[in-house]
Amino acid sequence: MRRREFIKLLGGAAAAWPFAAHAQQAGRVPTVGYLAALSEAADRPRRAAFAKRLAELGWIEGRSVLIEYRWADGAVKHAVEINSELVRLPVDIIVTSGDAYVLAVKRATATIPIVFASAGDPVGNGLVASLARPGGNVTGLSIELTDTVGKRLELLREVIPTLRRLAILFNAADPKINAELDAVLATAHTLSLNIIRSEIRPSEDITPAIEPLKGRADALYVCLDPLVYSNAARINALALAARLPVMHGVRENALAGGLMSYGPDFQDMSRRAAEIVDKVLRGTKPADIPVEQPTKFDLVINLKTAQALGLVIPGTVLARADEVIE
Repeated sequence: MRRREFIKLLGGAAAAWPFAAHAQQAGRVPTVGYLAALSEAADRPRRAAFAKRLAELGWIEGRSVLIEYRWADGAVKHAVEINSELVRLPVDIIVTSGDAYVLAVKRATATIPIVFASAGDPVGNGLVASLARPGGNVTGLSIELTDTVGKRLELLREVIPTLRRLAILFNAADPKINAELDAVLATAHTLSLNIIRSEIRPSEDITPAIEPLKGRADALYVCLDPLVYSNAARINALALAARLPVMHGVRENALAGGLMSYGPDFQDMSRRAAEIVDKVLRGTKPADIPVEQPTKFDLVINLKTAQALGLVIPGTVLARADEVIE
């Protein structure tokens, strides 16, 4: 090992000593329960960002901290089972994402600290008392879900000036959906768009929800949700077959064949979630850590999909893109 790397590692380990020393007195290092709403493969970039930032802050996995990884595969019912398991282990803190999953963890424990890497409506869904003063055992990062709806619809209108009929695909089983859905409906009304609501619950609903939209809608807006995230490639393929341009709220869904996405950088939010975990492990109570907001937003455009749909993306939109898939 190089001298510089050794010094960096030693410094990181020293930074973790305050909590580690306490943990050693109890005979163990702290354990983080990591519950991803997504599948293991889909969550890999976020998980890597989280673990890397923890290590930079001195929490070396397997040495000064243990991490119990679990994946719900987009099913809240799996999260309920996993939460019970994590509480029984026990873990010292639980990290998760998505309002439904945070609620499931919160029901499982009122004492173990909970950090959410992303939540759409943390106040409205009762995850925290307020953004400034969360209270209780929960804190994390809000994705400002409703604040970005208008931007997505504006982008769709720029790319499709003739947009008149908008289909909205949403998971009615997700408690955060109402906030985004209401914002989409309100914004669509101001733009004089006709709305077609396509509701899904299990993944089996996806095909019958999209196929009938062919010829009835000019574009498809997909509400952000772990279920649709895990089925993004399938949703995009069905939409393409129905000749529907798709707007998503997360980068990976555009990479999976959607026309566009605009929303927060979720890998960056995973890194910042690690910073909140660091604070909790060093003794700060979740109740005293304000809920943070995203600072990085990405516009991704899939030119391959645009070409398949016969769409020409205006230069003004391309110039604003953070990533263009060719």
